[in-house]
Amino acid sequence: MSLRHDQLPQDVEQLSRMVLDLRAEVAYLKRLIHGARSEGLSTIDPAQTSLDLGDLSAVPVAANDDQPDGSRHKARGRQSAARNIGFLPKHLPRYDVIIEPESRACACCSGTLHHIGETTSEALDVVPPILRVKRTIRPRYACRACENGVVQAPAPARFMDGGMATTALAAHIVVSKFAWHLPLYRQTQIFAGHGIALDRGTLGAWVTRVAWWLKPLYDRLLTFIRSQPRVFSDETRLPRLDPGRKRTKVCQLWAQAVDDRPWKGPAPPAVGYIFSESRSAREAERQLVSFNGVLQVDGYTAYKTLARHRGKSNSKPLRLAFCMAHARRKFVDVVKLTGSPEALEIVSILAGVYQIEQEIRGQSAEDRHNTRQLRSAPLMRQLKARLLDLKDDISTQSALSKAINYALTHWTGLNAFLDDGTIEIDSNIIERSMKSVALTRKNSMFVGNIQGGETFAILASLINSAKLNGLDPYTWLADVLERIVSGRTTINQLDTLLPWKWKADQVGQAA
Repeated sequence: MSLRHDQLPQDVEQLSRMVLDLRAEVAYLKRLIHGARSEGLSTIDPAQTSLDLGDLSAVPVAANDDQPDGSRHKARGRQSAARNIGFLPKHLPRYDVIIEPESRACACCSGTLHHIGETTSEALDVVPPILRVKRTIRPRYACRACENGVVQAPAPARFMDGGMATTALAAHIVVSKFAWHLPLYRQTQIFAGHGIALDRGTLGAWVTRVAWWLKPLYDRLLTFIRSQPRVFSDETRLPRLDPGRKRTKVCQLWAQAVDDRPWKGPAPPAVGYIFSESRSAREAERQLVSFNGVLQVDGYTAYKTLARHRGKSNSKPLRLAFCMAHARRKFVDVVKLTGSPEALEIVSILAGVYQIEQEIRGQSAEDRHNTRQLRSAPLMRQLKARLLDLKDDISTQSALSKAINYALTHWTGLNAFLDDGTIEIDSNIIERSMKSVALTRKNSMFVGNIQGGETFAILASLINSAKLNGLDPYTWLADVLERIVSGRTTINQLDTLLPWKWKADQVGQAA
């Protein structure tokens, strides 16, 4: 929106800063169009090099980073390259290749050599995937004494009537797509390399059928997530093919996640995706109608509308905790855009807050709360005071002013982590879950229809939840799918197949 002459600041210094901000913004937008987004400015203050000014994916001190405790190096210097030599996993099977000398006769006296020891070395090997045909043979038996004595074992259930794929193959295709982001057309090319001609539509039908079998388990996953007192939420686009318009329609993939690992809480990590054609507040309210607790989100308006409606109805309380990483990112962008020393100062204060979060990760909720009150709260008060001071001294149209207004507008939710040790400083757990979706979406481009979107949501939810719990997604899915299809696990026992319960059961059996 253009400004009238009477709306321009009269102060020459403010007017000059506005012009410089606008020029920098134009240059930034040109770089987004014509160059790589990661392209850095040529004029960055040397003092900025001591701070991490990357985007959200590069925040090194995220409070809920899912690295195991003690895995971080306290030294900030350059780390040496990781080496795996001599540390091959013990659980892998071993086979021996014995290399004997050409002769066991002594080269000096021709006597027989005797064994005095050996040298052993290990190297990681691989057996390429083997495609094979499973033949199921059911013998028939008859009684010689009577006519009605034919006996034959019943045919085992298949995940798809008339299909020529086993549950193991179907699980392999699903995991390849949703865990390792290999689209179906590339999988058909791999099968073709083995001399097997499979149409992409056939693979798509198998994937859809797997989702049909897993839908009840998916529903239980969502129920579990929404029953927790703290939930992360986010949304991202998922294009859907619109044949009538000969183009794609932008739909939404909502995500809800839970993760108590940063404070060693009881809830296992899990993420659930929901396909929807809407991004409205009404859709958010429909999904979270049963949830009451702390909802950690970005600044999207739909969540604020949801909280406001809950406050008026007094039905189920809902508290919003906002993501500090989103607020921080805005100041980082200002530093990249203009090199503003004021924005750099704000980033420096937030770096101190994040450093504290890194130190207390893995501690109890009570210890986290005490440390935050003692060390983080003064930094946040300092930050707010600085934001208020800057707000009156800069142009309201500048990028820095917009970043400041965002932080102050969401201040209560940004400070929620100070009062509760179970609340995270940001929602990076859900952001990382969205990266997996983005990779699958990038390689597959779009879903074919609404059913395809729902299939995407079901399978992505279960596969990514398995990965969050440290499981090999194929091992888990192949076993779970076989149990459900065969009827070994009934509908009333489905909760035992959720990734964390399945993992506990496997550990118990191994013990």
